[in-house]
Amino acid sequence: MNQILINKRLYVTPELKRKKKVYKFNFILSLFLLIVLVTLCIYAEYDRNKSEEVSQQILSDMNKSLEEKKQAQSDILVIVLNNQQEDANVEELPTVDIAALPSGEQETQQRDKFVTENGYEYYRIATISIPKINVNYSILEGVTGSEKETEELLKKSPCKLEGPEPNKRGNFCVVGHNYRNTKFFSKVPTLQIGDTFSITDLTGKTLEYRIYNMYEVVPEDTSCLDQVANGKREVTLITCTNDSQRRVIVKAEEIK
Repeated sequence: MNQILINKRLYVTPELKRKKKVYKFNFILSLFLLIVLVTLCIYAEYDRNKSEEVSQQILSDMNKSLEEKKQAQSDILVIVLNNQQEDANVEELPTVDIAALPSGEQETQQRDKFVTENGYEYYRIATISIPKINVNYSILEGVTGSEKETEELLKKSPCKLEGPEPNKRGNFCVVGHNYRNTKFFSKVPTLQIGDTFSITDLTGKTLEYRIYNMYEVVPEDTSCLDQVANGKREVTLITCTNDSQRRVIVKAEEIK
């Protein structure tokens, strides 16, 4: 029996010991990398959820601001009517018809500037609602339009990339992240021609748009930003494919 045990020990060569150590090292390394990967995935999901919370807070604040402006305009109208009833001989003061201002001036006058934690300034210029995929977000616009500024703002909400003011004639281009879940523009690639969505600008006006074309391009192709809209109101939604290798382009025009 002792001889058998001794012989068995002889078969554990230095090469086998080396391989055993290598296997042990590889196992520990694989386990460590797995833990790091899981940690990164958890953090990424946490960061996405945090971005969603920030975005919804921005939307809530913007909706509240629009309601307050509507209420203020309503109160002014009531005061004017009451004054006219009390004294019909009072000379009417000149008023500014906001709706009659030249293109773009309405929103510019009502814009409020905000600043991110990292010091980037931006405006809240509109809201977008896509009922089919449960999308409701504010649309932001950076002050400088720099790449870093846009990257920072895209973590908060979809952003204007090019074009006129919201609901104006031209090609209003909006870009949003695809997080491959249900947040931001992740479900935009699932939309179909004929689907509709709406955009509400800072005057409170809401316009409906219908999708008439969808396609994919390489990241270097920026032809979708072309401003030749033939006098129409158009919207272009832009996001990434699920593998982030191409861009999904959604073209829509105003429903009249």
